[in-house]
Amino acid sequence: MKERNSSNPTGFILLGFSDLPQLERILLLVISIIYILTLMGNTTIILVSYLNPKLHTPMYFFLSNLSFLDLCFTTSIVPQMLWNLKGPEKTISFTACVIQVYFVSGLGSTECVLLTVMAYDRFNAICRPLRYGTIMNPKLLWQLSAVSWISGFVESTLQTTLVFQLSLCSHHRVDDFLCEEPALIKIACVDTTFLENELAIACGLYVVLPLGLILVSYGCIVRSVLRIKSAEGRRKAFETCGSHMMVVVLFFGTVISVYIQPKSKYTQNHSKFLTLFYTVVTPSLNPLIYTLRNKEVKSALKRLLIRESS
Repeated sequence: MKERNSSNPTGFILLGFSDLPQLERILLLVISIIYILTLMGNTTIILVSYLNPKLHTPMYFFLSNLSFLDLCFTTSIVPQMLWNLKGPEKTISFTACVIQVYFVSGLGSTECVLLTVMAYDRFNAICRPLRYGTIMNPKLLWQLSAVSWISGFVESTLQTTLVFQLSLCSHHRVDDFLCEEPALIKIACVDTTFLENELAIACGLYVVLPLGLILVSYGCIVRSVLRIKSAEGRRKAFETCGSHMMVVVLFFGTVISVYIQPKSKYTQNHSKFLTLFYTVVTPSLNPLIYTLRNKEVKSALKRLLIRESS
Protein backbone atom coordinates (compact mmCIF):
# COMPACT_ATOMS: atom_id res chain seq x y z
CA MET A 1 0.00 0.00 0.00
CA LYS A 2 1.34 3.44 -0.96
CA GLU A 3 2.42 5.69 1.89
CA ARG A 4 0.50 8.94 1.98
CA ASN A 5 1.73 12.44 2.50
CA SER A 6 -1.06 14.91 3.05
CA SER A 7 1.19 17.97 3.21
CA ASN A 8 2.75 19.66 0.21
CA PRO A 9 6.15 18.13 -0.58
CA THR A 10 9.28 20.28 -0.52
CA GLY A 11 10.36 18.77 -3.82
CA PHE A 12 10.49 15.77 -6.11
CA ILE A 13 13.13 13.34 -7.34
CA LEU A 14 13.18 13.03 -11.12
CA LEU A 15 14.55 9.54 -11.74
CA GLY A 16 14.96 9.99 -15.49
CA PHE A 17 17.70 7.62 -16.65
CA SER A 18 19.46 7.44 -13.26
CA ASP A 19 19.71 3.64 -13.61
CA LEU A 20 21.86 4.19 -16.72
CA PRO A 21 24.67 6.58 -15.65
CA GLN A 22 26.70 6.05 -18.84
CA LEU A 23 23.68 6.99 -20.94
CA GLU A 24 23.20 10.10 -18.81
CA ARG A 25 26.70 11.35 -19.66
CA ILE A 26 26.02 10.86 -23.37
CA LEU A 27 22.62 12.56 -23.10
CA LEU A 28 24.17 15.51 -21.25
CA LEU A 29 26.45 16.24 -24.21
CA VAL A 30 23.89 15.47 -26.93
CA ILE A 31 21.04 17.45 -25.35
CA SER A 32 23.35 20.43 -24.67
CA ILE A 33 24.27 20.57 -28.36
CA ILE A 34 20.65 20.12 -29.47
CA TYR A 35 19.49 22.87 -27.10
CA ILE A 36 22.04 25.35 -28.49
CA LEU A 37 20.97 24.47 -32.05
CA THR A 38 17.32 24.91 -31.05
CA LEU A 39 17.99 28.38 -29.64
CA MET A 40 19.99 29.43 -32.69
CA GLY A 41 17.65 27.91 -35.29
CA ASN A 42 14.37 29.20 -33.91
CA THR A 43 15.79 32.65 -33.12
CA THR A 44 17.05 32.84 -36.71
CA ILE A 45 13.59 31.98 -38.09
CA ILE A 46 12.00 34.74 -35.97
CA LEU A 47 14.60 37.36 -36.97
CA VAL A 48 14.54 36.49 -40.67
CA SER A 49 10.71 36.53 -40.76
CA TYR A 50 10.65 39.90 -38.98
CA LEU A 51 13.47 41.65 -40.86
CA ASN A 52 12.54 40.59 -44.40
CA PRO A 53 9.41 42.39 -45.69
CA LYS A 54 8.85 39.65 -48.29
CA LEU A 55 8.21 37.21 -45.44
CA HIS A 56 5.51 39.33 -43.82
CA THR A 57 2.86 36.80 -44.84
CA PRO A 58 0.42 34.61 -42.85
CA MET A 59 2.59 31.51 -43.31
CA TYR A 60 5.66 33.14 -41.75
CA PHE A 61 3.60 34.87 -39.09
CA PHE A 62 2.51 31.47 -37.82
CA LEU A 63 5.98 30.01 -38.36
CA SER A 64 7.42 32.75 -36.11
CA ASN A 65 4.79 31.86 -33.51
CA LEU A 66 5.84 28.21 -33.75
CA SER A 67 9.53 29.10 -33.38
CA PHE A 68 8.84 31.29 -30.33
CA LEU A 69 6.72 28.51 -28.85
CA ASP A 70 9.52 25.97 -29.38
CA LEU A 71 12.00 28.31 -27.69
CA CYS A 72 9.74 28.56 -24.65
CA PHE A 73 8.91 24.83 -24.70
CA THR A 74 12.51 23.60 -24.65
CA THR A 75 13.62 26.27 -22.16
CA SER A 76 10.93 25.11 -19.72
CA ILE A 77 12.42 21.60 -19.82
CA VAL A 78 16.06 21.42 -20.88
CA PRO A 79 17.93 23.55 -18.26
CA GLN A 80 16.46 21.50 -15.38
CA MET A 81 17.11 18.29 -17.32
CA LEU A 82 20.78 19.19 -17.91
CA TRP A 83 21.20 20.05 -14.23
CA ASN A 84 19.88 16.62 -13.25
CA LEU A 85 21.95 14.79 -15.87
CA LYS A 86 25.26 16.29 -14.77
CA GLY A 87 25.36 14.64 -11.35
CA PRO A 88 23.66 12.44 -8.75
CA GLU A 89 21.35 15.26 -7.62
CA LYS A 90 17.99 14.68 -9.33
CA THR A 91 15.72 16.94 -7.32
CA ILE A 92 13.34 19.67 -8.39
CA SER A 93 11.57 21.98 -5.95
CA PHE A 94 7.81 21.82 -5.54
CA THR A 95 7.38 25.33 -6.99
CA ALA A 96 9.61 24.56 -9.98
CA CYS A 97 7.65 21.36 -10.61
CA VAL A 98 4.33 23.25 -10.59
CA ILE A 99 5.74 25.81 -13.02
CA GLN A 100 7.12 23.09 -15.30
CA VAL A 101 3.83 21.18 -15.41
CA TYR A 102 1.98 24.41 -16.20
CA PHE A 103 4.26 25.46 -19.07
CA VAL A 104 4.88 22.01 -20.55
CA SER A 105 1.14 21.31 -20.64
CA GLY A 106 0.25 24.81 -21.84
CA LEU A 107 2.90 25.04 -24.55
CA GLY A 108 2.29 21.47 -25.72
CA SER A 109 -1.45 22.13 -26.06
CA THR A 110 -0.76 25.44 -27.79
CA GLU A 111 1.45 23.71 -30.35
CA CYS A 112 -1.32 21.23 -31.18
CA VAL A 113 -3.76 24.08 -31.85
CA LEU A 114 -1.16 26.19 -33.67
CA LEU A 115 -0.26 23.36 -36.06
CA THR A 116 -4.00 23.07 -36.82
CA VAL A 117 -4.18 26.81 -37.54
CA MET A 118 -1.18 26.48 -39.86
CA ALA A 119 -2.97 23.68 -41.74
CA TYR A 120 -6.00 26.00 -42.10
CA ASP A 121 -3.71 28.66 -43.55
CA ARG A 122 -2.33 26.20 -46.13
CA PHE A 123 -5.89 25.08 -46.93
CA ASN A 124 -6.90 28.65 -47.77
CA ALA A 125 -3.70 29.31 -49.72
CA ILE A 126 -4.22 26.33 -52.03
CA CYS A 127 -7.97 25.73 -52.08
CA ARG A 128 -9.05 29.40 -52.04
CA PRO A 129 -6.14 31.26 -53.69
CA LEU A 130 -8.23 34.15 -55.05
CA ARG A 131 -9.73 34.89 -51.62
CA TYR A 132 -6.63 34.04 -49.59
CA GLY A 133 -5.54 37.62 -48.92
CA THR A 134 -9.05 38.61 -47.86
CA ILE A 135 -9.63 35.59 -45.61
CA MET A 136 -6.23 35.57 -43.92
CA ASN A 137 -6.24 39.25 -43.03
CA PRO A 138 -4.03 40.67 -40.23
CA LYS A 139 -6.93 40.82 -37.77
CA LEU A 140 -7.74 37.13 -38.26
CA LEU A 141 -4.05 36.19 -37.94
CA TRP A 142 -3.82 37.79 -34.51
CA GLN A 143 -7.15 36.27 -33.47
CA LEU A 144 -6.07 32.76 -34.49
CA SER A 145 -2.73 33.22 -32.73
CA ALA A 146 -4.49 34.43 -29.57
CA VAL A 147 -6.92 31.49 -29.66
CA SER A 148 -3.98 29.06 -29.95
CA TRP A 149 -2.12 30.47 -26.95
CA ILE A 150 -5.14 31.17 -24.72
CA SER A 151 -6.81 27.79 -25.32
CA GLY A 152 -3.54 25.99 -24.56
CA PHE A 153 -3.05 27.73 -21.23
CA VAL A 154 -6.70 27.49 -20.19
CA GLU A 155 -6.32 23.71 -20.44
CA SER A 156 -2.98 23.88 -18.62
CA THR A 157 -4.44 25.91 -15.75
CA LEU A 158 -7.14 23.29 -15.21
CA GLN A 159 -4.75 20.33 -15.44
CA THR A 160 -2.14 21.86 -13.14
CA THR A 161 -4.72 22.80 -10.52
CA LEU A 162 -6.22 19.31 -10.48
CA VAL A 163 -2.96 17.35 -10.40
CA PHE A 164 -1.48 19.28 -7.47
CA GLN A 165 -4.61 18.76 -5.40
CA LEU A 166 -3.78 15.05 -5.29
CA SER A 167 -2.38 13.45 -2.17
CA LEU A 168 1.07 12.27 -3.27
CA CYS A 169 3.23 9.42 -1.95
CA SER A 170 5.91 10.39 0.55
CA HIS A 171 8.83 9.15 -1.58
CA HIS A 172 8.09 11.79 -4.28
CA ARG A 173 10.06 9.75 -6.83
CA VAL A 174 8.86 10.65 -10.33
CA ASP A 175 9.80 8.06 -12.94
CA ASP A 176 10.51 10.61 -15.65
CA PHE A 177 13.02 13.35 -16.48
CA LEU A 178 10.50 16.19 -16.15
CA CYS A 179 7.40 17.04 -14.14
CA GLU A 180 4.52 15.97 -16.34
CA GLU A 181 0.95 15.14 -15.37
CA PRO A 182 0.93 11.40 -16.26
CA ALA A 183 4.11 10.80 -14.23
CA LEU A 184 2.71 12.66 -11.20
CA ILE A 185 -0.59 10.77 -11.36
CA LYS A 186 1.39 7.53 -10.95
CA ILE A 187 2.71 8.59 -7.52
CA ALA A 188 -0.69 9.63 -6.17
CA CYS A 189 -1.98 7.77 -3.12
CA VAL A 190 -5.65 8.32 -3.91
CA ASP A 191 -8.04 7.18 -6.61
CA THR A 192 -7.08 9.04 -9.81
CA THR A 193 -9.88 7.76 -12.06
CA PHE A 194 -11.47 11.19 -12.42
CA LEU A 195 -8.17 12.85 -13.30
CA GLU A 196 -7.24 10.10 -15.76
CA ASN A 197 -10.62 10.48 -17.47
CA GLU A 198 -10.19 14.25 -17.55
CA LEU A 199 -6.73 13.79 -19.09
CA ALA A 200 -8.18 11.45 -21.70
CA ILE A 201 -10.79 14.08 -22.61
CA ALA A 202 -8.07 16.73 -22.84
CA CYS A 203 -6.03 14.47 -25.14
CA GLY A 204 -9.09 14.04 -27.32
CA LEU A 205 -9.66 17.80 -27.53
CA TYR A 206 -6.04 18.86 -27.96
CA VAL A 207 -4.47 15.92 -29.82
CA VAL A 208 -7.07 13.77 -31.60
CA LEU A 209 -9.39 16.60 -32.71
CA PRO A 210 -6.59 18.88 -34.03
CA LEU A 211 -4.98 15.97 -35.86
CA GLY A 212 -8.34 15.09 -37.40
CA LEU A 213 -8.84 18.67 -38.57
CA ILE A 214 -5.34 18.71 -40.04
CA LEU A 215 -6.02 15.49 -41.95
CA VAL A 216 -9.31 16.89 -43.27
CA SER A 217 -7.51 20.07 -44.39
CA TYR A 218 -4.85 18.10 -46.21
CA GLY A 219 -7.45 15.84 -47.76
CA CYS A 220 -9.02 18.96 -49.33
CA ILE A 221 -5.56 20.24 -50.31
CA VAL A 222 -4.62 17.00 -52.06
CA ARG A 223 -7.92 16.99 -53.95
CA SER A 224 -7.34 20.59 -55.11
CA VAL A 225 -3.72 19.96 -56.09
CA LEU A 226 -4.62 16.92 -58.18
CA ARG A 227 -6.92 19.15 -60.23
CA ILE A 228 -3.95 21.31 -61.27
CA LYS A 229 -3.00 20.34 -64.81
CA SER A 230 0.61 21.55 -64.66
CA ALA A 231 3.11 19.16 -63.06
CA GLU A 232 5.19 22.16 -62.00
CA GLY A 233 2.14 23.71 -60.37
CA ARG A 234 1.39 20.53 -58.43
CA ARG A 235 5.00 20.32 -57.29
CA LYS A 236 5.02 23.90 -55.99
CA ALA A 237 1.71 23.38 -54.23
CA PHE A 238 2.96 20.26 -52.44
CA GLU A 239 6.23 22.01 -51.53
CA THR A 240 4.36 24.71 -49.63
CA CYS A 241 2.79 22.02 -47.43
CA GLY A 242 5.63 19.50 -47.17
CA SER A 243 7.48 21.17 -44.30
CA HIS A 244 4.34 21.59 -42.22
CA MET A 245 3.33 17.97 -42.77
CA MET A 246 6.77 16.74 -41.66
CA VAL A 247 6.49 18.75 -38.43
CA VAL A 248 2.95 17.42 -37.85
CA VAL A 249 4.08 13.81 -38.32
CA LEU A 250 7.07 14.23 -35.98
CA PHE A 251 5.17 16.00 -33.22
CA PHE A 252 1.82 14.21 -33.22
CA GLY A 253 3.39 10.82 -33.99
CA THR A 254 5.56 10.85 -30.87
CA VAL A 255 2.89 12.43 -28.64
CA ILE A 256 0.34 9.77 -29.61
CA SER A 257 2.92 7.00 -29.16
CA VAL A 258 3.63 8.15 -25.61
CA TYR A 259 -0.03 8.22 -24.57
CA ILE A 260 -1.32 4.99 -26.19
CA GLN A 261 1.40 2.59 -25.04
CA PRO A 262 0.58 -0.09 -22.47
CA LYS A 263 2.19 0.39 -19.08
CA SER A 264 5.22 -1.81 -18.42
CA LYS A 265 8.85 -1.50 -17.38
CA TYR A 266 10.05 -1.71 -20.97
CA THR A 267 7.54 0.71 -22.42
CA GLN A 268 8.19 3.23 -19.62
CA ASN A 269 11.85 3.57 -20.68
CA HIS A 270 10.76 3.54 -24.32
CA SER A 271 8.23 6.27 -23.51
CA LYS A 272 10.99 8.42 -21.99
CA PHE A 273 12.92 8.35 -25.26
CA LEU A 274 9.79 9.27 -27.20
CA THR A 275 9.11 12.13 -24.79
CA LEU A 276 12.72 13.25 -25.21
CA PHE A 277 12.16 13.28 -28.95
CA TYR A 278 9.10 15.53 -29.02
CA THR A 279 10.27 17.82 -26.18
CA VAL A 280 13.93 18.21 -27.18
CA VAL A 281 14.64 16.92 -30.69
CA THR A 282 11.54 18.07 -32.62
CA PRO A 283 11.90 21.78 -31.67
CA SER A 284 15.46 21.67 -33.04
CA LEU A 285 14.33 20.00 -36.27
CA ASN A 286 11.55 22.48 -37.07
CA PRO A 287 13.88 25.32 -38.22
CA LEU A 288 15.97 22.82 -40.18
CA ILE A 289 12.91 21.41 -41.94
CA TYR A 290 11.57 24.83 -42.87
CA THR A 291 14.91 26.28 -44.03
CA LEU A 292 16.11 23.28 -46.03
CA ARG A 293 12.80 22.90 -47.86
CA ASN A 294 12.02 26.59 -48.31
CA LYS A 295 13.85 28.69 -50.91
CA GLU A 296 12.37 31.95 -49.60
CA VAL A 297 13.78 31.43 -46.09
CA LYS A 298 17.17 30.35 -47.44
CA SER A 299 17.46 33.37 -49.75
CA ALA A 300 16.28 35.74 -46.98
CA LEU A 301 18.85 34.25 -44.60
CA LYS A 302 21.63 34.64 -47.19
CA ARG A 303 20.72 38.31 -47.77
CA LEU A 304 20.69 38.93 -44.03
CA LEU A 305 24.12 37.33 -43.59
CA ILE A 306 25.56 39.27 -46.53
CA ARG A 307 24.17 42.54 -45.15
CA GLU A 308 25.60 41.83 -41.69
CA SER A 309 29.06 40.94 -43.06
CA SER A 310 29.30 43.98 -45.35
